[in-house]
Amino acid sequence: MDILNEAKKNFDYMVRIRRHMHEHPENSGVEYETVKYIASELDALGIEYVVVPEGGIIGQIHGGKPGKTVLLRADMDALPIKESKTNLTKEKVCISKNDGISHACGHDAHTAMLLAEAKILNENKEDLNGNIVLLFERGEEAGGNIRNLLPYAVETMKLKIDTCMATHVKWDVPTGTISAEPGAVFSGAYGFIIKLHGQAGHGSRPDLAHSVLDCFNNIYNHINMIRMKYVAPTDILTCSVGFVNCGTVRNIIPDELTFGGTIRTFNVDGAGAPFVKQLMDVVEKECELCQCTYEILHMPDPLFECQNNAVCSEIAKNAVRKYIGEDAVTVAQPWMASESMQACLKLWPGIITFTGIQSEEAGTGANHHTPEFDVDERGMIYGVAAALGYVKDFLNYDKEIPFKPFEGTLKNLVERNL
Repeated sequence: MDILNEAKKNFDYMVRIRRHMHEHPENSGVEYETVKYIASELDALGIEYVVVPEGGIIGQIHGGKPGKTVLLRADMDALPIKESKTNLTKEKVCISKNDGISHACGHDAHTAMLLAEAKILNENKEDLNGNIVLLFERGEEAGGNIRNLLPYAVETMKLKIDTCMATHVKWDVPTGTISAEPGAVFSGAYGFIIKLHGQAGHGSRPDLAHSVLDCFNNIYNHINMIRMKYVAPTDILTCSVGFVNCGTVRNIIPDELTFGGTIRTFNVDGAGAPFVKQLMDVVEKECELCQCTYEILHMPDPLFECQNNAVCSEIAKNAVRKYIGEDAVTVAQPWMASESMQACLKLWPGIITFTGIQSEEAGTGANHHTPEFDVDERGMIYGVAAALGYVKDFLNYDKEIPFKPFEGTLKNLVERNL
C-alpha cells in the first residue's frame, strides 16, 4: 500500500465528511445527529461498530493475519462559539448552519481523518497483521463522556490494546507537517471552585464585618508567590481565576464570595500537586486571619498531562519520514490546553500527534476556540498518512516498549475532569 497516495486518493472523502460535520455541529453531550452520521458512514464502509450510550462509537477492523491491536481515536463535539464567515484573510469554504455553535477546535477534521483511515485500513485489511479499534469520542470539550466510552471498551468489550494514537490539528503548525515529539505535549489540569463565608455589614462600618472580599484579595495576591516559591523554575505551570461572584449592593459588605479557576502544568505530580497543597494552605490561613470560613464546591482529581511514549514517538516520526518525507517532520511547542486522550495514554503506550493546518494561502492560523478558527483541509492528507504509517510500522515492531500503566482504578482515571 502506497500510504501517501492512498491518503491523497481519499481527500475528497475527507472533505465531504469534514464539511458536513462543520455545517452541522453539536455541542458536547448532545452529539446525537453526529453519532448517527458517523454510524451511517461506518455502515457504508461495512465496518462493525457499537454505539456506546452517552459515550460515542467503537468500531473494529480485523486484519487478515494475527498480530497486535492499535486503537485510533478522534473526538466529534463542537463548541458554543458563534463562527465568523471569514478566517484570517478570506471567506471560509463552509460555515456552521447551527447559529452559536461551531467546530472552532477542529474535531470535524479529526473525525474525517479517522473515517478515512478506517476506510483505507478496511480496504486493505487482508494485508494487516493485527487489528484496529476505532474510538469516536463524544464530549471531549466538556471532559465527560470518556467516563462511559473507555470502560465500555475495556470492561464490557474486553478489548486488549497494544498502543493508542490520536492527532489534533494545530493552528501554528504549517500544513503538510506533523509533530510527534515524546513527553508531555498537552498539559494536565486542575479545576477548582471555592466559596468563602464571612459576616455582612454596612459599608460605613467595615470594622464590624468580616469581609470575604478582603479575604479573597489576600488569596489572589498569594497565587503568584506560590508559583515562585513552591514550583521549580524548570516546570511550566499557570494558574488563573476565571470568575468571582460577590455582592449585589454597593453599600453592603457581602458575606459570601465564590471564585473558580484552573491550574495547568506539564507535570501534574511534581508541580501541580505541591501548588494545589500550598494554595489550599493559603486559603485556610487567610480565612483564619480574616475571620472567614471556606468550602470547596469543586476540586476533582486532576487531568493528567498527555505523555507521549518515547518509543511510540520514534515509531511515529520515522513513519512520517518514510511515508511522507523528511521535511514533513516538525517540532511543535507543547500545548497548555488539556485533552481527554490523557486517559488512553495512561492505560497504553501511545502518542497524540499535531497535524499542521496553518497556511497563509488558505487564510488559516487563527487560534482554536475563536470565531476565525479554520482548517486548511489539505492538512488532513498528512494526518491520515501519518496515522496509517504508524499503524503499519507499529504492527511490524517486535521490540519491547517500556511503559508503566496507571496504578489506580479505571473509574478514578476516567472520572477526572475540570
